[in-house]
Amino acid sequence: MLDSKTQKRTQGFSLLELMLVVAVVMILASVTVPGLMKTVSDISLRYTASDFASLLQTTRMQAVKRNTFYSVQPGTLASGQRIYFMEKPTSAYAAGDPIMPISQDITITQGAGSGAPNETAFLTSLAFTVNGSAAAPSFNARGLPCIGTAAACPTNTTNGFVVFMSKNVLLGNSPWAAVVVNPSGRVQIWTSDSNGNWIQRN
Repeated sequence: MLDSKTQKRTQGFSLLELMLVVAVVMILASVTVPGLMKTVSDISLRYTASDFASLLQTTRMQAVKRNTFYSVQPGTLASGQRIYFMEKPTSAYAAGDPIMPISQDITITQGAGSGAPNETAFLTSLAFTVNGSAAAPSFNARGLPCIGTAAACPTNTTNGFVVFMSKNVLLGNSPWAAVVVNPSGRVQIWTSDSNGNWIQRN
Protein backbone atom coordinates (compact mmCIF):
# COMPACT_ATOMS: atom_id res chain seq x y z
CA MET A 1 0.00 0.00 0.00
CA LEU A 2 1.31 3.48 -0.96
CA ASP A 3 1.95 5.87 1.87
CA SER A 4 0.45 9.38 1.68
CA LYS A 5 3.71 11.03 0.52
CA THR A 6 4.19 8.60 -2.37
CA GLN A 7 0.56 8.97 -3.41
CA LYS A 8 0.89 12.78 -3.45
CA ARG A 9 3.96 12.62 -5.70
CA THR A 10 2.15 10.49 -8.27
CA GLN A 11 -0.80 12.87 -8.58
CA GLY A 12 1.14 15.48 -10.65
CA PHE A 13 0.55 19.24 -10.49
CA SER A 14 -2.54 20.76 -9.02
CA LEU A 15 -4.58 23.33 -10.95
CA LEU A 16 -3.30 26.07 -8.65
CA GLU A 17 0.33 25.10 -9.33
CA LEU A 18 -0.27 25.11 -13.08
CA MET A 19 -1.91 28.53 -12.90
CA LEU A 20 1.05 29.89 -10.95
CA VAL A 21 3.48 28.52 -13.55
CA VAL A 22 1.46 30.03 -16.40
CA ALA A 23 1.29 33.37 -14.59
CA VAL A 24 5.07 33.42 -14.08
CA VAL A 25 5.69 32.53 -17.76
CA MET A 26 3.33 35.31 -18.90
CA ILE A 27 5.04 37.86 -16.67
CA LEU A 28 8.47 36.87 -17.97
CA ALA A 29 7.20 37.01 -21.56
CA SER A 30 5.72 40.47 -21.06
CA VAL A 31 9.10 41.68 -19.83
CA THR A 32 11.41 39.97 -22.34
CA VAL A 33 9.43 39.85 -25.59
CA PRO A 34 9.20 43.64 -26.16
CA GLY A 35 12.93 44.00 -25.54
CA LEU A 36 13.70 41.12 -27.89
CA MET A 37 11.43 42.54 -30.60
CA LYS A 38 13.05 45.97 -30.23
CA THR A 39 16.51 44.44 -30.61
CA VAL A 40 15.46 42.53 -33.73
CA SER A 41 13.86 45.68 -35.19
CA ASP A 42 16.97 47.75 -34.45
CA ILE A 43 19.23 45.22 -36.16
CA SER A 44 16.92 44.95 -39.17
CA LEU A 45 16.85 48.74 -39.58
CA ARG A 46 20.64 48.98 -39.31
CA TYR A 47 20.99 46.41 -42.09
CA THR A 48 18.65 48.49 -44.26
CA ALA A 49 20.64 51.66 -43.53
CA SER A 50 23.89 49.82 -44.29
CA ASP A 51 22.52 48.52 -47.60
CA PHE A 52 21.35 52.01 -48.54
CA ALA A 53 24.76 53.47 -47.66
CA SER A 54 26.39 50.80 -49.85
CA LEU A 55 24.14 51.73 -52.78
CA LEU A 56 25.12 55.38 -52.31
CA GLN A 57 28.81 54.43 -52.30
CA THR A 58 28.33 52.39 -55.48
CA THR A 59 26.57 55.34 -57.12
CA ARG A 60 29.34 57.70 -56.12
CA MET A 61 32.07 55.42 -57.47
CA GLN A 62 30.24 54.87 -60.75
CA ALA A 63 29.77 58.61 -61.22
CA VAL A 64 33.52 59.15 -60.84
CA LYS A 65 34.44 56.11 -62.95
CA ARG A 66 32.15 57.06 -65.84
CA ASN A 67 32.79 60.81 -65.51
CA THR A 68 29.10 61.67 -65.26
CA PHE A 69 26.41 62.04 -62.59
CA TYR A 70 24.02 59.54 -61.03
CA SER A 71 21.34 59.56 -58.35
CA VAL A 72 19.76 57.04 -55.98
CA GLN A 73 16.00 57.14 -56.54
CA PRO A 74 12.94 55.38 -55.15
CA GLY A 75 10.91 53.14 -57.42
CA THR A 76 8.63 50.12 -57.59
CA LEU A 77 9.12 46.94 -59.59
CA ALA A 78 6.31 45.34 -61.60
CA SER A 79 5.91 42.84 -58.74
CA GLY A 80 5.10 45.69 -56.36
CA GLN A 81 8.46 45.45 -54.58
CA ARG A 82 9.68 48.86 -53.38
CA ILE A 83 13.26 49.62 -54.33
CA TYR A 84 15.92 52.29 -54.50
CA PHE A 85 18.02 52.21 -57.65
CA MET A 86 20.96 53.95 -59.32
CA GLU A 87 20.22 55.85 -62.51
CA LYS A 88 20.43 59.26 -64.12
CA PRO A 89 18.32 61.80 -62.22
CA THR A 90 14.62 61.72 -63.22
CA SER A 91 15.18 58.49 -65.21
CA ALA A 92 13.01 55.42 -64.66
CA TYR A 93 14.38 52.10 -63.46
CA ALA A 94 15.87 49.94 -66.21
CA ALA A 95 16.74 46.27 -65.95
CA GLY A 96 20.32 45.89 -64.79
CA ASP A 97 20.41 49.06 -62.70
CA PRO A 98 21.90 48.48 -59.22
CA ILE A 99 18.97 48.18 -56.80
CA MET A 100 18.18 47.80 -53.12
CA PRO A 101 14.85 46.23 -52.09
CA ILE A 102 12.93 48.01 -49.32
CA SER A 103 10.81 46.07 -46.83
CA GLN A 104 7.16 47.13 -46.58
CA ASP A 105 7.58 47.95 -42.88
CA ILE A 106 10.35 50.50 -43.52
CA THR A 107 9.44 54.18 -43.98
CA ILE A 108 12.00 56.38 -45.76
CA THR A 109 11.97 60.17 -45.80
CA GLN A 110 14.39 62.23 -47.86
CA GLY A 111 15.36 65.44 -46.09
CA ALA A 112 13.76 67.17 -43.13
CA GLY A 113 10.21 66.65 -41.89
CA SER A 114 10.52 62.94 -41.15
CA GLY A 115 9.24 63.13 -37.58
CA ALA A 116 12.45 61.53 -36.30
CA PRO A 117 13.28 62.10 -32.62
CA ASN A 118 15.21 65.33 -32.04
CA GLU A 119 15.38 65.82 -35.80
CA THR A 120 16.09 69.56 -35.69
CA ALA A 121 18.93 69.20 -33.18
CA PHE A 122 20.41 66.31 -35.16
CA LEU A 123 20.35 68.20 -38.46
CA THR A 124 21.91 71.24 -36.78
CA SER A 125 24.70 69.08 -35.35
CA LEU A 126 25.72 67.97 -38.85
CA ALA A 127 27.05 71.47 -39.50
CA PHE A 128 26.02 71.63 -43.15
CA THR A 129 22.89 72.62 -45.05
CA VAL A 130 20.60 69.66 -45.64
CA ASN A 131 18.94 69.77 -49.03
CA GLY A 132 15.42 70.95 -48.32
CA SER A 133 13.75 69.91 -51.56
CA ALA A 134 13.65 66.17 -50.74
CA ALA A 135 15.66 65.61 -53.93
CA ALA A 136 17.19 62.19 -54.51
CA PRO A 137 20.83 61.99 -53.38
CA SER A 138 23.06 62.46 -56.42
CA PHE A 139 26.80 62.54 -57.12
CA ASN A 140 28.72 64.33 -59.86
CA ALA A 141 31.82 63.21 -61.74
CA ARG A 142 34.02 64.33 -58.83
CA GLY A 143 32.05 62.22 -56.37
CA LEU A 144 30.48 65.23 -54.69
CA PRO A 145 26.78 65.49 -53.78
CA CYS A 146 24.69 67.49 -56.21
CA ILE A 147 21.08 68.26 -57.09
CA GLY A 148 20.43 66.28 -60.24
CA THR A 149 18.23 67.14 -63.18
CA ALA A 150 17.93 65.41 -66.53
CA ALA A 151 20.65 67.63 -67.99
CA ALA A 152 23.00 68.57 -65.14
CA CYS A 153 23.93 68.08 -61.51
CA PRO A 154 25.12 71.39 -60.02
CA THR A 155 27.08 71.19 -56.77
CA ASN A 156 26.69 73.40 -53.72
CA THR A 157 29.78 72.98 -51.54
CA THR A 158 27.84 73.62 -48.32
CA ASN A 159 24.95 71.22 -49.02
CA GLY A 160 24.50 67.53 -48.30
CA PHE A 161 21.74 64.93 -47.98
CA VAL A 162 20.04 63.14 -45.11
CA VAL A 163 17.74 60.16 -45.61
CA PHE A 164 15.76 59.13 -42.53
CA MET A 165 14.48 55.59 -41.99
CA SER A 166 12.07 54.15 -39.44
CA LYS A 167 10.72 50.64 -38.93
CA ASN A 168 7.08 50.04 -38.01
CA VAL A 169 6.79 47.84 -34.92
CA LEU A 170 3.83 46.34 -33.05
CA LEU A 171 5.16 47.12 -29.58
CA GLY A 172 7.09 50.12 -28.31
CA ASN A 173 8.61 53.02 -30.20
CA SER A 174 9.79 52.70 -33.80
CA PRO A 175 13.58 52.62 -34.19
CA TRP A 176 15.14 55.33 -36.35
CA ALA A 177 18.26 55.56 -38.52
CA ALA A 178 19.69 58.17 -40.86
CA VAL A 179 22.04 57.89 -43.82
CA VAL A 180 23.98 61.10 -44.29
CA VAL A 181 25.94 62.36 -47.31
CA ASN A 182 28.07 65.31 -46.22
CA PRO A 183 29.32 68.05 -48.60
CA SER A 184 32.58 66.17 -49.26
CA GLY A 185 30.61 63.09 -50.39
CA ARG A 186 31.31 60.95 -47.34
CA VAL A 187 28.45 58.58 -46.47
CA GLN A 188 27.63 58.08 -42.78
CA ILE A 189 25.15 55.93 -40.86
CA TRP A 190 23.50 57.26 -37.69
CA THR A 191 20.96 55.68 -35.33
CA SER A 192 18.79 57.11 -32.59
CA ASP A 193 18.79 55.52 -29.13
CA SER A 194 15.75 55.19 -26.84
CA ASN A 195 16.37 58.71 -25.51
CA GLY A 196 16.47 60.32 -28.94
CA ASN A 197 20.25 60.74 -28.97
CA TRP A 198 21.87 60.25 -32.37
CA ILE A 199 24.97 58.05 -32.58
CA GLN A 200 27.26 57.76 -35.59
CA ARG A 201 27.86 54.11 -36.54
CA ASN A 202 30.67 54.47 -39.07
